[in-house]
Amino acid sequence: MSATTGNAGRGSARTAAIFLSPMMAVLALVAVWPLARTIWFGFTDASLTAPGDYGLVGFANYLEAYDGAWYGILADPTWWRALANTLIFAAASVTLETVLGIAMALVLNADFPGRGWVRAAVLVPWAIPTVVSAKMWAWMLHDQFGIVNAGLMALGVIDRPVAWLADASTALPAVILVDVWKTTPFVALLMLAALQTVPRDCYEAARVDGIPAWKVFIFITLPLIRPALAVAVVFRLLDALRVFDLVYVMTGNAEATMTLSVHARQQLVQFQDMGYGSAASTLLFLVVGLVTILWLAVLRPDRSAAGGRHGGAGV
Repeated sequence: MSATTGNAGRGSARTAAIFLSPMMAVLALVAVWPLARTIWFGFTDASLTAPGDYGLVGFANYLEAYDGAWYGILADPTWWRALANTLIFAAASVTLETVLGIAMALVLNADFPGRGWVRAAVLVPWAIPTVVSAKMWAWMLHDQFGIVNAGLMALGVIDRPVAWLADASTALPAVILVDVWKTTPFVALLMLAALQTVPRDCYEAARVDGIPAWKVFIFITLPLIRPALAVAVVFRLLDALRVFDLVYVMTGNAEATMTLSVHARQQLVQFQDMGYGSAASTLLFLVVGLVTILWLAVLRPDRSAAGGRHGGAGV
């Protein structure tokens, strides 16, 4: 019996491997190979001005001591500023999008007239291409012609126009708010799908027992939608850590909002330093991977506990 089961399992594994092999080959061609080449160029002095003429420089692009001083990306204050901007952007945008997305999903999950139209309208910001959204908001936040300044001045909130994207103190918060405006519907859509899978009996029992609405949300709704919430946060965290188009269209290469992707693009395209730019891209990959692994490690105790409560079945 066990031998038969083992043979069947091995046969299923071979069948799965056969069906997955074309996809794995394509993935290796379009992802693994370019990544490996990027990592390789990070150890060279390659340049776009002479792409065929380069040599190995070891870790010089990352960190090197020369004549009593340190050089390389890890000694570059601009890279560290880009790293800080990226982490701040990711933390702030994902947190706000998660909170607002859950609130929006709770509203859209309720029964009210015109709910279908409201759901469709909510998805409009997410449906607009990022470049279009960035350019639209750049004009709306313009200090002389923007509708945001005009509206705030009409309400008496400000007494003179504010250069939202030119001032270092307001540029990054403005970009974060634009990202929240655009991507919150994505989180709301995932949360709405999760809410619709919650059994109605749970809410009916809570209503009969007279449990307050906030306790129903904390002890019933939130635990049941936690797997979908974890997926939404992971997706948004990955996108936020590697954000490029929104930031670059709105503020270009400004250091106040420069992210790791913008910094890598500047080194590779504008400065045409393929070796240095590849090293910057490799560090971006490592930062994204490290933050994602840490987030999954935070979620692992929840999965383990859930597995123990449900007889070993993981969430």
